[in-house]
Amino acid sequence: MEETPEVTATNPLAERLKQGAACNVLYINSVEMESLTGPQAVAKAISETLAAAPPPTATVVHFKVSSQGITLTDSQRKLFFRRHYPANTVTFCNTDPQDRKWSKPEGGPAKLFGFVARKQGSTTDNVSHIFAELDPDQPASAIVNFVSKIIASQTR
Repeated sequence: MEETPEVTATNPLAERLKQGAACNVLYINSVEMESLTGPQAVAKAISETLAAAPPPTATVVHFKVSSQGITLTDSQRKLFFRRHYPANTVTFCNTDPQDRKWSKPEGGPAKLFGFVARKQGSTTDNVSHIFAELDPDQPASAIVNFVSKIIASQTR
């Protein structure tokens, strides 16, 4: 009798989520939301950010998403060095429901998106973190889809 080599089927999505994905984006602002979450939290944070005078200065950050959560790294250390949001604290991620845009430093509009995470040390308060896409090869929709898969994998 011939032995067949054992075949282990790996789930490509599970492997991709574990490995993660990363790209550079424009970090714009973080706004405390009390207990608000979902698309309303992202929309409210964007409204507050766009209404701010003077508007916040966008900073390029490295946005890494994996099954561990979201890690932001400000390599130029303009605002912070590194922030990590564990996957179980990220409750929502989406593009701006009102489809507003941010003007990139080199010109041209950039799609806005954000994620909502529980405030560190709180079980009820949230913070909405707002970004704009930087690289057309890494559109906001692709980033949001990947983060949403991470969120969904946490709720199983």
